[in-house]
Amino acid sequence: MATDNKDKNKDKKEEYVRQTGSLKERLGRVKKTRWWRFGIVALIYVLWTIWMGNPLLLLGLILLADIYLTQYIPWGAWKGWKPGPLRTLMSWLDAIVYALVLVYFLFLFIGQNYQIPSSSLEKSLLTGDFLWVNKVTYGPRVPQTPLHFPLAQNTLPFFNCKSYIDKPQLPYHRLKGLRNVERMDIVVFNFPAGDTVALKMTNPDYYSLCLEYGRDAVHNNKERFGDIIYRPVDRRDNYVKRCLGLPGETLQIKDGIVYVNGKAVPQPKNVQYMYYVETDGTQIGDDLFEELGISVADRRHVLDMYGNVVPYLYVMPLTEEMLKTLQAKKLPWLRSIQRYQPDESESLATYPVGADYGWTHANYGPIWIPKKGAKVDLSLQNLPLYERCIRNYEGNTLEVKGDQILINGQPATSYTFKMDYYWMQGDNRDNSLDSRYWGFVPEDHIVGTPSIILISFDKDHKLLNGGIRWNRIFKMPNPDKK
Repeated sequence: MATDNKDKNKDKKEEYVRQTGSLKERLGRVKKTRWWRFGIVALIYVLWTIWMGNPLLLLGLILLADIYLTQYIPWGAWKGWKPGPLRTLMSWLDAIVYALVLVYFLFLFIGQNYQIPSSSLEKSLLTGDFLWVNKVTYGPRVPQTPLHFPLAQNTLPFFNCKSYIDKPQLPYHRLKGLRNVERMDIVVFNFPAGDTVALKMTNPDYYSLCLEYGRDAVHNNKERFGDIIYRPVDRRDNYVKRCLGLPGETLQIKDGIVYVNGKAVPQPKNVQYMYYVETDGTQIGDDLFEELGISVADRRHVLDMYGNVVPYLYVMPLTEEMLKTLQAKKLPWLRSIQRYQPDESESLATYPVGADYGWTHANYGPIWIPKKGAKVDLSLQNLPLYERCIRNYEGNTLEVKGDQILINGQPATSYTFKMDYYWMQGDNRDNSLDSRYWGFVPEDHIVGTPSIILISFDKDHKLLNGGIRWNRIFKMPNPDKK
């Protein structure tokens, strides 16, 4: 007992000596190992400051010096407390804070994990793939909403509340990366039309809801639509698509084939299109669906005009290889396989929403993709194509009075863009909500590009019975990009 008291008194004395004295005395008492730790951390911090391009951040070295060396602020005072629940709690909090800070910087400036939630990029990426998204390739964005919980995009799980604080909001700034976005890149980005959200609706496009039900109905019926909230750029939902159109290019889609500046864009190896599959009434079995690689969610019958199932007619996504496999079987009950043809009434659903250009998802454009510094002549005919860019993404006011277009209250016959924009589409071409429905992706919405598949889960199977796709672990997510 006497020995324990003696050790405690010695610890208290050492703690007192460590927290007193002049700067010279404090530095003289610092162990060599702490100097090494401070040197490594300080070097990393200085390199990060150079990358950020903000010399004022070097003031943070004063804080680091105090944490590792001088300790004028008693960061570790709790370590001298008596053993007990409070000290145990503080040790856990200390570890959690360090971990959260590390995760915060890792997710912001290096990369983060991302789950594929839908089939829009199948069969290039599968629903249930967990990706590591590299932010260094295009250069990470300096956080526009710096006060947020690092493990949640916009909503805290369980609590169902915002995972961020709206203010302060910082201007868009992207650090230098290895290269720009290129054609055929798979890109993770914030959903452009996700700036305004009706919280109770699964449809993320608030603007489509307003077109369908009317703005007043959406805002005044909270029981159905929930609260209507605005989300900052970096807190909007994450989407993943393939980049097919670059800034300054003219894009057109003919019979499902994408053309850029008049030349057809090579299709990904695993591009999918929807097909009608007609049988003699025989139901297609799960074994055949499994062999073809068609998920349960995509095993659908066609519905008639009354919403009833047509038992002999299926609609399903097929790659060229899957189509050849099905045709080669020469199944006696298989009547026909035909490409899905879009209904011309789809034109009102395509971007720009509500403007009838007569475009469908399979026959779209031509449309010019905005480029930073480029000027476009504006008319009432082409204004719907660019008004979201001018108003929502680049922060201008825009209104039309008679035949006159007013930008920031001034008559305008042209507009010069402040940012680059991109055209994103899914590889599941007939079953993807992409730029054909919500338009361009501004450069400030770009998050990064997937660099590896960490693990992949098949929701159609139990975990220990085919639920893990072992053949996809640590695979490259984009073999089409050389």
